[in-house]
Amino acid sequence: MLLPLLVLLIALCVALGGWAAWFVVRDRAVILNQLWGGAVVEGVLIAQAITAAIRGATHEPPSDPLLFWGYMATALIILPIAAAWAFAERTRWSSVVLLVAALTVAFLDYRLWQIWTAA
Repeated sequence: MLLPLLVLLIALCVALGGWAAWFVVRDRAVILNQLWGGAVVEGVLIAQAITAAIRGATHEPPSDPLLFWGYMATALIILPIAAAWAFAERTRWSSVVLLVAALTVAFLDYRLWQIWTAA
């Protein structure tokens, strides 16, 4: 895992979560642009998974590979599920779903870093 990629991903998740929180406060449903923002976060997450796989195979593997890849798989599926749910739910709660998903992915990414760097 690369620290700049981690920082970028967490910043994007927090930005997406803030955008969704603004919509929660304003009692609005998720819009398509927010889902595109989630797709950008997912793309960076996929790049991080590829980077982790390459670095794990060639340099230093994570301290607990099973736990690491379990967290990675979970992080990879949360945003697509949340996006589908938010798209189907056309009320304010769709924004809540996107907010929770974005913050969850940020937390999971932080945990991935902890697992990767554990001694």
